[in-house]
Amino acid sequence: MRSLYRITLALFFVALMGCSADEQAERHYHLASGEQISFSDLEGKVVLINYWAEWCSPCREEIPELNALQHQFVDEVVVLGVNFDGLVGEELAAQAKKMGIEFALLEDDPREEFGVAPSGVLPETLVIDRRGEFQQVLLGPQSLSSLQHVVASLPEEMNLSQ
Repeated sequence: MRSLYRITLALFFVALMGCSADEQAERHYHLASGEQISFSDLEGKVVLINYWAEWCSPCREEIPELNALQHQFVDEVVVLGVNFDGLVGEELAAQAKKMGIEFALLEDDPREEFGVAPSGVLPETLVIDRRGEFQQVLLGPQSLSSLQHVVASLPEEMNLSQ
């Protein structure tokens, strides 16, 4: 009976280790372009995840500013858009083209990965630092200047030993 207990306990720990390995598996997100990304692919860059909608006037104001930031800091910053209304595929691509969005669009919402609850305000932008760690939420439309300030305020170097 005692050996049955040990075997059961050993199997439990093996199963538990398997679960935690699965939980730590890297999550990949679908882009509207058909590609996939993971946030570990973006380490070393500041990532801005912008939530927008076609019906949101402040979003329309902000999109050219995000486009400009992405073009200005192409090697340092990645801007990713998430449609608030959950559009995907051709419908998402058509709406993004209509709105002049030039940055990459996620079809999956990564908010859960960073443990950030929705604010209920649009536009909303999550700021992820060069180590892939959530830093802050920007609410309302941002200007190129305010976005540049956010990027400049984050540490330049990635120190993974911290």
